[in-house]
Amino acid sequence: MTNLLQPEPRQRAALAGHERLGGATPEIPGLRKLIRESWQRSASFKADPDSLAAPLAFDWDELEDYRRQHPLAAIMPVINKLLVQPSHDSGLLVAVGDEVGRLLWVDGDPALQRRAEGMMFVPGADWSEASVGTSAPGTALALGRGIQIAGAEHYQRAVHPWSCTAVPFHDPDSGAVLGVVDITGTATAVAPHTLSLVEATVAAAQAQLRVERLQHAADLSRKPARRRSPASGAGQGPAAREGSRAREGSLYRNSLQLLGRDQALLSMGGRTVSLSARHSEILALLSTHPEGLSAEELSSLLYPGEGSTITLRAEMVRLRKVIQQLSPDAVPGSRPYRLPLDLVPDSGQVLSCLQRGAHRIALEIYRGQVLPRSEAPGIAELRSRVSFLLREAVLTDGSAESLLKYAALPEARDDVGIRRAALRLLPPRSPKRAAVVADLERLEAELRA
Repeated sequence: MTNLLQPEPRQRAALAGHERLGGATPEIPGLRKLIRESWQRSASFKADPDSLAAPLAFDWDELEDYRRQHPLAAIMPVINKLLVQPSHDSGLLVAVGDEVGRLLWVDGDPALQRRAEGMMFVPGADWSEASVGTSAPGTALALGRGIQIAGAEHYQRAVHPWSCTAVPFHDPDSGAVLGVVDITGTATAVAPHTLSLVEATVAAAQAQLRVERLQHAADLSRKPARRRSPASGAGQGPAAREGSRAREGSLYRNSLQLLGRDQALLSMGGRTVSLSARHSEILALLSTHPEGLSAEELSSLLYPGEGSTITLRAEMVRLRKVIQQLSPDAVPGSRPYRLPLDLVPDSGQVLSCLQRGAHRIALEIYRGQVLPRSEAPGIAELRSRVSFLLREAVLTDGSAESLLKYAALPEARDDVGIRRAALRLLPPRSPKRAAVVADLERLEAELRA
């Protein structure tokens, strides 16, 4: 591999490409294919090449809470030893972001950190392609592989003095993307050996996470299984209980992905499986009722009309077999039906963010309605509640960008109110106004038809 800042024709090609941004970004001699395609994606996301800084996705309290519970918190000692400590005197920054490109940790050369603050390359900032266009963290996540971006290859012109190398971090058990590791600086950041260094560090950190999980599982196997109860954690102070939950969350994220999916994804014990539609509904309901549900209550939430507890019991037998293979400690109990471990649905994360007033984070998590094809009464009520509260929060407190992001959701395709609100907030000369006006004209024409 040659240094991406050499030869100069590569940078001249990128600068020439910037002269044509906003068009189709045609074939330009010397412009790499991955850069051209990333610019095209960036344009489709309406990223602004003239923006001076990345947007903040978290305030400080939200960031502290989020990264304390993030699985990547467990591997930061490895990242610090292999990348951060050597970078302090080398003119480099090391950043670790989550799976959607939001930076959680940024460390390294102190002078460079101060310079990077000018473009908001800081913890809590969103460096996804959708927000800032082509950059190593966002584009590595978009492509699912390690990449290097040099100088003018960045979509934002304010980032042209910088170069960076980034590699996605995959869950060592499920293979799911957990985040991204990035080195940012000047020419050294895209030196021939830098990509290999970051890839080796990520591999070492993934191996360490796997070892910690095995050790954690071994420790649990030596202790008697204990059901969660309201009194669990007795004898510990709030800080100790919070620390225990954070350590647990840093190894595993017991989660249920319901948004925009007909069949939920269950992640538990470091593994991820796709559930049947009925099992998706059952776990969604149990995860939102941690106190438990009787057979009659769960049946009424699950089946339209007259529910059958006999049918429910048969489904629960099958569901227990699925969960038993993932984590024996997580098998639901009965009388009432209840989950013995915390299981966090993504719909619950959205509601939690909305309760804290963090609608930007809620909108980032939200990927569509809860199990959109489900006709279960309890799921229909949850789906309606999440969708209604998110829309109200965006309408009440959202910026023009938040309103436009919401408008791009399938459920908002015909939402006139959202588009009118966005139009009121967009600057008069914003190039984004034309698309909003066109959408409103389309909707008015459909109403007249």
